[in-house]
Amino acid sequence: MFSKACEYGIRASIYMVGQSLLDKKVSLKEVAMAIDSPVAYTSKILQQLSRNNIINSEKGPTGGYFIDKLKLEEIKLSTIVSAIDGDTVYEGCGLGLQDCDQRKPCSIHNQFKLIRRDLKQMLETTTLLALSNENNNGITFLKR
Repeated sequence: MFSKACEYGIRASIYMVGQSLLDKKVSLKEVAMAIDSPVAYTSKILQQLSRNNIINSEKGPTGGYFIDKLKLEEIKLSTIVSAIDGDTVYEGCGLGLQDCDQRKPCSIHNQFKLIRRDLKQMLETTTLLALSNENNNGITFLKR
């Protein structure tokens, strides 16, 4: 459903929220290791998140990646998905057909439309802070 880059972006953001709550800035290598992602690939993802003003980066000996504490409660999963994958997750045919729409639906069009609606609602109402809290409390995890 999400691209691999988006999956890593979500995981990296959740990890950074937890570290930002502790007033820690994290290095690229630390993020990559925490989410089990290749360093070069993680670098590109973090650049995208930074360009979209979701995360911050500071250079220098005390630098690193972090998320502004004032933004923690407002960043929704939809923000990450939109920054990396755009809105394609809400569009397209469940069977991958080019001409599928309301006028000419595929076999699963109506069911898939409901799934996309529920997915959009979940992404727009779930905050990174809530997911990070679950992760920090050991309820969820970010890597195998």
